[in-house]
Amino acid sequence: MPTLVFQMPDRGGGPTGPRIRVGRPSRRVRTLLMTLGVLAVLGMVFTMFAGFWTDWLWYRSVDYSSVFTTTLSTKIGLFVVFGLLMAVSVGFNIWLAHRLRPPLSAMSMEQQNLDRYRMGIAPYKKWLLLGITALVGLIAGASASSQWRTWLMWVNGVSFGQKDPQFNLDVSFYAFDLPWYRFLLGFGFAAAILGLIAAALTHYLYGGLRITSPGARATAAATGHLSVLLGIFVALKAIAYWLDRYGLAVKSSDFKATDSWTGLRYVDANAYLPAKTILFCIAVICALLFFATLWRRTWQLPVIGFGLMVLSAILIGGLYPAIVQKFQVQPNEQAKEAPYVEKNLAATREAYGIDDSQVTEYPGVAETKDQAKLRDDVANAASIRIMDPNIVSPTFQQLQQIRNYYAFPTNLDVDRYAKDGKEQDTVIGLRELNYAGIPKRNWINDHFRYTHGYGVVAAEGTSADAGGRPAFTESDLPSKGDLGTYEQRVYYGERTTTYSIVGGPQKEIDYSDDSGEKTYSYKGDSGVNLDNPMNRAAYAVAFGEPQILYSGAIGEGSRILYNRTPKERVEAIAPWLTIDGDAYPAVIDGRIQWIVDAYTTTNGYPYASRTTLGDTTADSLTATNDQRAVVAQQNQVNYIRNSVKATVDAYSGEVKLYQWDTQDPVLKTWMKAFPDTVEPRSEISRDLMDHLRYPQDLFKVQRELLTRYHVKDANTFLSGSEVWQVPDDPTNKTGETVPPYYLSMRMPDQDQQVFSLTTTFTPNGRDNLSAFMAVNADPGTGDYGKIRILKLPTSTTVSGPKQVQSQFNSQQDIAETIRLLRGGDSEVEYGNLLTVPLDGGLLYVEPVYVRGGGLKYPLLRKVLVTYGGQTAFEDTLEQALDKVFGGEGTPVEPPADEGQDEGTDEGTTPPPSTQQPSTVQEALNDAQKAFEAGQEALKNNDWEAYGRAQEDLEDALRRAEEAQSGGAGGARSSPRATPGASPGSNS
Repeated sequence: MPTLVFQMPDRGGGPTGPRIRVGRPSRRVRTLLMTLGVLAVLGMVFTMFAGFWTDWLWYRSVDYSSVFTTTLSTKIGLFVVFGLLMAVSVGFNIWLAHRLRPPLSAMSMEQQNLDRYRMGIAPYKKWLLLGITALVGLIAGASASSQWRTWLMWVNGVSFGQKDPQFNLDVSFYAFDLPWYRFLLGFGFAAAILGLIAAALTHYLYGGLRITSPGARATAAATGHLSVLLGIFVALKAIAYWLDRYGLAVKSSDFKATDSWTGLRYVDANAYLPAKTILFCIAVICALLFFATLWRRTWQLPVIGFGLMVLSAILIGGLYPAIVQKFQVQPNEQAKEAPYVEKNLAATREAYGIDDSQVTEYPGVAETKDQAKLRDDVANAASIRIMDPNIVSPTFQQLQQIRNYYAFPTNLDVDRYAKDGKEQDTVIGLRELNYAGIPKRNWINDHFRYTHGYGVVAAEGTSADAGGRPAFTESDLPSKGDLGTYEQRVYYGERTTTYSIVGGPQKEIDYSDDSGEKTYSYKGDSGVNLDNPMNRAAYAVAFGEPQILYSGAIGEGSRILYNRTPKERVEAIAPWLTIDGDAYPAVIDGRIQWIVDAYTTTNGYPYASRTTLGDTTADSLTATNDQRAVVAQQNQVNYIRNSVKATVDAYSGEVKLYQWDTQDPVLKTWMKAFPDTVEPRSEISRDLMDHLRYPQDLFKVQRELLTRYHVKDANTFLSGSEVWQVPDDPTNKTGETVPPYYLSMRMPDQDQQVFSLTTTFTPNGRDNLSAFMAVNADPGTGDYGKIRILKLPTSTTVSGPKQVQSQFNSQQDIAETIRLLRGGDSEVEYGNLLTVPLDGGLLYVEPVYVRGGGLKYPLLRKVLVTYGGQTAFEDTLEQALDKVFGGEGTPVEPPADEGQDEGTDEGTTPPPSTQQPSTVQEALNDAQKAFEAGQEALKNNDWEAYGRAQEDLEDALRRAEEAQSGGAGGARSSPRATPGASPGSNS
């Protein structure tokens, strides 16, 4: 009987057969398609080049090209190295699996089906291998390049000089080393898994693995290859178990004593830690069993070992810790957890710089009964700021905008400036460019003619003029006043969010005065020169604006300015810093400088609890103004330092970084990675030092932590009896927390007033006051950054901000006055509710503004003051303090308006002060009449009558107040008239 021989098809190629000729496109079509393809590729290449080239030009223009080159070279290096490693790993395993393929396979249905695929890919095997390896290499390289910060911190990391309490390792291991080791481990897992998948598919395709075929399921070669890959995977798992031991020190978990607990607890130290060690040993043994398959050629032992490892992970790594937590910790949690809580308390306080916070018991009630002495002590306790920078911006806008294409920020800033040799709190803002106010919007106007703002506007923080307007110390256009001579043009500011092209043939609008419109051409060397056609083409592509390439408005000397907000510039130059939400301007050495606070952070400080910057720095101001939000809001950190102070010149855009915290190891690490980018602290000028301050966002992070971490005793911390909260802002309806306030004040242990940042605390879930906190915000003093907390007794109820505001609103005479002030279309706006410690008690002061009656901006109308249960609602701060402390204020006669006749116009109501009413109701009736007369005067644009009606209204309200309290002697002269002033007129 003849023998039938079945031969498998050649695996190197497929069967040949007749070819079907398909019609080819004509040469013209092929040429056209090829041309279009080349143009498309060139377009894509130039687009990528434009982005790279414009970035390089910008960094070179700000003299920080080293940041660009260091970052770029690090990214390219990581991309190439790890991309090649992944490509080689996957490619080698595919090549090896193909090389180890069996020569023949049984003719089964499974193999017949696979033959079609083998024959189909045979002509393209090399290209397919290159394509797969290139794809995984590109993906792996791109992922690795994003780890450039991790790499630089690992390579340049310096010691913290502090060791963790569990493993006795330097903190730098957790902050700099462990993140890099975790990245390498993750990369190893990815390479092992992708190599295993690629090898298994190749073995299956070429018969090394079989699913349905008779006989052995895998060849000896395939078994050995795959077992080695599995052994590598399990070995990496062993390394992961070992690193997990150290990871427990920086692991976050839920804990009832705090929302975010970091570090080991009892169950971690006594269950998870030994479990990880045991699992490490089991994984090492299991990996060796897989490697032994090279000689034993059987899966039996490694499969048993792997199953044992999985079972151990469930029992030892999961069930055992749960049993310890249930039966050892929960019955006696306070005693078990106390030692670990103490470690968390110490680490958290150190990591956030709150370990030196001074907590002092404070009675909350006045210790002195001498009211006259208390009245005199107010001036020494604080320079009470009645100009709220978050309220008066519309007033600055209306009185000092001058032109519609200028605008002030929504929230002004508080700084210190000397006047008559004495430093005083000053509200300050820049007259920046307002693109929405440009008369005619087009490309030339938006980017060539309207290019900059002009001048500083400043006002005293502790006083107002007779009309309730800010008492300006620097005003008009050009600005003039107490600040002297300085470069007033503002090319870089918080509102400058688009590019401008300056210095070329097109003249810019500088400012306008009585003689007409002034023009200007930028003289600085900021920005990128557009003389080069390649630069113009690159920016035309990068900005999507073709006119940059061919516009006649661009010529010799033209420069393009962009990345113009202070926070943008600092973040671009130092991408390793986290930027504070509030940059503020100051006039320094004849220049307007933006001062930007910047932080170094890490989330790898062992035992320190984590916080999310966006959550802890949110308050009622960030809820309404995105510009005040901290950069990198979603960053979770457990270590933060205000390590850098940065300045941005408002004219030239020059950025300087100064080392502020000379001990910070994170900053030292980055200074090694980016040498010569941060100047030493000694380079800070005396003038600049006078305007530096403690940053708001750091203070907000610290106060949030201090709601729990002000206690040092573990048992008190665990009981939760001393948990505080930051109260909601009672002056608005956002539902967000009250912002901290800058204020020159004196704490009880201080000899004199210092510029401070203050806040209050209330008990968790209650509204009475728990504590008052202030930090010395003046770098010119010896204890800058010292946090002082006045802790009120729990046995005595002291009103908190919300309760004080409620008391203000609930008093009958105050409520009636506010109702009258709200009459017509007027609105009442409450200013910052300031808290000042005074002789054992707490003095609350709140300015009240009125907006309306034809005026589009708020004016200071009243001041609320309360102390020791006494409340006053008066026209001026001095009057309110006099009333609260029982003193006699000196009346201030209102200035007479120019051109105003003495006496009363015919037809107007006589001044109520001559009628001597005997009841509250009569006085309120007079107040109503005066209010109606004022509204009528507004309709008729009779500003003189409006001013007299306001005087009558204030006089009637005062008499009603006196009648309510039983006072005698009639009404005094109004201490502050409200002169009629046309909206928008300068004061």
